[in-house]
Amino acid sequence: MKPSTREWVAKAEEDFLSALDLARRRKRPVWSTVCFHTQQCAEKYLKARLEEAGLPIPKTHDLDVLLNQLLSLEPLWAALRPALQTLTDYAVDFRYPGHTAQKPHAQRALRDCGLCGVKRG
Repeated sequence: MKPSTREWVAKAEEDFLSALDLARRRKRPVWSTVCFHTQQCAEKYLKARLEEAGLPIPKTHDLDVLLNQLLSLEPLWAALRPALQTLTDYAVDFRYPGHTAQKPHAQRALRDCGLCGVKRG
């Protein structure tokens, strides 16, 4: 693995660990932030794969756009599209007033992020 790819993976893992830590809070849960970090984790993993393949990395938070760039290399990843579309919504929806994530959103986000191949622990 390229050193630059390893950096993307490390940042993805950092986001996942942050999401897990925040999801475990008993007082004052921050479900919206859990959702955001899971989206960021998936985004960075997709960008890591682009980096490893030597492909350009677009400045986007749209996981569908990133997935489309990777399907020629990883055709089986098409099965991840529904999970990635949900996570894409979490990049923005819950970050601003008007939308607030609840525990089921965070649980789904963690599950969907796990489908994307996140290492645990």
